[in-house]
Amino acid sequence: MFSFILTRCGAPGGPRFFASRKLLAAAPLLAGLLCIRPAAAQPPLPTVTLHVGGHEIQVEHAATPETLREGLMRRTGLADDAGMLFELGEPDIHCFWMKDTLIPLSIAFIGPDGRIVDIQDMRPQSLDPHCPPTPVTRALEMNLGWFARAGVRAGDRVTR
Repeated sequence: MFSFILTRCGAPGGPRFFASRKLLAAAPLLAGLLCIRPAAAQPPLPTVTLHVGGHEIQVEHAATPETLREGLMRRTGLADDAGMLFELGEPDIHCFWMKDTLIPLSIAFIGPDGRIVDIQDMRPQSLDPHCPPTPVTRALEMNLGWFARAGVRAGDRVTR
């Protein structure tokens, strides 16, 4: 199975959805057709403490369908050591894009064993897909370059 986290404009609380990769080619067209009015960013979510490569960080926790769809969309800033942990469920190739996300981010894809399998940098408002090389169960988004500055690499473990 292959899931894709896509975003669209619309009413607050519902602009992110999952779709098959068959929609990838049509995503820019669909996104343009679905953009009717801007929506407000969701308020900050409850946080969890994570340990990543010797660093302790507090990140927002997206674990419900609604918070997974919304993510960090339409936020205008993020504290230096802040981010969002996405609980993606069963191991799969979960891909992300940055439509309606205004903050440049780096994403760490986390496998079922808690190890980072890949880290990628993402440009704001881009439709470029960001997919892990192997199935993952979680993803951690942080400010652009945070993982490099913190010395965190693929193979490092993420724990609570």
